[in-house]
Amino acid sequence: MKILLIVGVSLCAVFVASAQQRWLVDSTRTRKDTLVLPTVDVLDTHVSPFLISRVNDIEAGAIYAAKKTERIKLENVIANTATNNTRQTMSGVAGLNIWESDGAGLQLGIGGRGLNPNRTSNFTTRQNGYDISADPLGYPESYYVPPMAALERIDIVRGAGALRYGTQFGGVVNFVFKEGARTAPLAADASLSAGSFGFAGAFARLGGTVDGTNYVALYQFRRADGWRPNSDFHQHLAYAAVTTNITSQVRVRADYTFMTYLAHQPGGLTDRMFETDPSQSVRARNWFNVNWNLASITLDWFISARTSLRSVLFGNLSSRQALGNLDRINTVDLGGPRTMIDGTFQSIGNETTIQHDLVLGDAPWSLLAGVRVYRGTTTQQQGDASDGSGPDFSFSNPSRLEGSDYRFPNDNAALFAEALISVTPEFRLVPGMRVEHITTRADGYYALRVKDLAGNLVVDSLVYEEQERSRTIQLVGLGASYMIGPIEIYANATQNYRSITFSDLRINNPNLKIDPNIADERGYTLDLGVRGQVSDMISWDASAFYLRYNDKIGEVLRSDEEPLYLPYRYRTNIADAYTAGIEAVTDIDLTAMFWRGFGLPAIHWIINGTVLQGEYLSSDDPSIDGNAVEYVPSYVLRTGLNVKEGGFRISLLLSFIGKQFSDASNAEYTASAVSGSIPAYSVADITVGYTFGAISVDASCNNVLGSSYFTRRADSYPGPGIIPAEPRSFFVTVKADM
Repeated sequence: MKILLIVGVSLCAVFVASAQQRWLVDSTRTRKDTLVLPTVDVLDTHVSPFLISRVNDIEAGAIYAAKKTERIKLENVIANTATNNTRQTMSGVAGLNIWESDGAGLQLGIGGRGLNPNRTSNFTTRQNGYDISADPLGYPESYYVPPMAALERIDIVRGAGALRYGTQFGGVVNFVFKEGARTAPLAADASLSAGSFGFAGAFARLGGTVDGTNYVALYQFRRADGWRPNSDFHQHLAYAAVTTNITSQVRVRADYTFMTYLAHQPGGLTDRMFETDPSQSVRARNWFNVNWNLASITLDWFISARTSLRSVLFGNLSSRQALGNLDRINTVDLGGPRTMIDGTFQSIGNETTIQHDLVLGDAPWSLLAGVRVYRGTTTQQQGDASDGSGPDFSFSNPSRLEGSDYRFPNDNAALFAEALISVTPEFRLVPGMRVEHITTRADGYYALRVKDLAGNLVVDSLVYEEQERSRTIQLVGLGASYMIGPIEIYANATQNYRSITFSDLRINNPNLKIDPNIADERGYTLDLGVRGQVSDMISWDASAFYLRYNDKIGEVLRSDEEPLYLPYRYRTNIADAYTAGIEAVTDIDLTAMFWRGFGLPAIHWIINGTVLQGEYLSSDDPSIDGNAVEYVPSYVLRTGLNVKEGGFRISLLLSFIGKQFSDASNAEYTASAVSGSIPAYSVADITVGYTFGAISVDASCNNVLGSSYFTRRADSYPGPGIIPAEPRSFFVTVKADM
């Protein structure tokens, strides 16, 4: 009933806005100086040379004015896209903390402002405007990463994006694919890549426009042996999209994505192992398999010159299987049955927004309202699997699993609205609100198994349970923007919320235990910044932020009782906490600023610096009070040079990341390596390319200085333990445009 009520209210809002628009149009017909023209697409042929830009104030059914936004145009990025090198492709995004779990970018792990980078789970992740994670609220982890070589741009909206896109503290990351050629019926490109540790890749794309219908299709294959033993993988990815105009006012776009990969996982290391030989592997029987299917249909209806409607229907039918030995990494794998975790994800959803533009006095206003309806079902099974070494993803006893067997239905409905109010031509306000209803359920059983001191099984039973948590969340926010010539001062205050996940309801992991009373997080984000661009010489965005959590969910270090006192992570609502910092990104065209007219190549100097601090304010555990929030490095600095001259290009990037902790206990070291500090590290990357005619060649060296470092400590796959980052590696890509 609640969903039907929300849909009804949304349809009424659409009707009222449409009626209002007709009244406004009719009221202007008596004015001889007013014409209402149909909406047309305008293709911008000017390409900004700057790596740094922001999302347009109003775009694609969303209002971005007065928000902290970042737009990465891939055509301006000189990077190793064959391996999805996140350090390079996102070097213009302030303060990102990047996890490096594999050398090929099979999974994306980014966090900002002290948020856990684990599979980008603290951002809402989208592709072409729709969700691509397993379940945006119940299991917001992204096992699929769009290929950087296929993208037009990446848009990031920080915490203020919660009002439009969902409640995550981090905001939203939206990957937008390139369309087919607009001016030709058929255009194609293909590339081949090769690199260190047996890496090989192929990429092919074709597309064009025929009778007003645009299409694109692509395929990517990648494989590698990996730099550590037991780290080989292979991946296949395909994508297709078609866009056509049904009428002069209605446009429809449909796309489909398929991705699959099988990865051999070498497991984690203890601190001593890492110091001795970071390339070693003590797990030979661990595997990870992912199959991802995404589809969407987007309807754009340009109702009039001032009113437009966008409706996106999307679905996800995917799975992932993890197989191996999850015991602490400081214990030897003696064989025997392995643990398998099998997850399937099925979801369907719709987001519909209506935007209406009007003029009050001499100032333009924009009103936007929308509705979201979503239903997803996740199944999670955990039990014993084969005692072999290969990727045999089947349970030994499927009718009675040794771990757990759960079904997690999740319903989500939301109403949201924002407005862009021009108080004066220079001063604008952006109020907004979101009402979200969430129902999270768990239905299944877990195995209760107890052993005595001799290792004999004395209790072996199944515990059946049903859980349901329903809640309605109201969020509000207010943004402000003031223009002083080419400089904009912006501020934003937005409430945030993060739901507990399915993993918080039930998981069996010897390295991690869950508080049965764990509850959702609430808080807010404050932004104050200044940004602008001076001619073609410099572009910048500098801001301060304050992110407040109430009942922050995190992990603390605890230990079993006697006789072993084995350490483990305990996931719970730790305490209230905050993260604050200053973020600044600057792109300086040194040639335009200092050497204009000397015939020198375009030399851009990128400076991306962030200073962070995070602290727990109160806790029932006095050992936590005043501790640093985990995943908050004291500084993040990326700087480098991009040089372009004719067909030649080169990029040099230096990254410096400060020390951080992996749990709220601020442990420096544990025997299992699941918890502990992550030391400060630095890494350098270089990419050189040249284009002659239709052929281009790019060569990259990642980790030029051969730094030995790590970015994460995993409590389960791909660990547990320290996951070493890849050493110095070389890659070459040859591309042909046809």
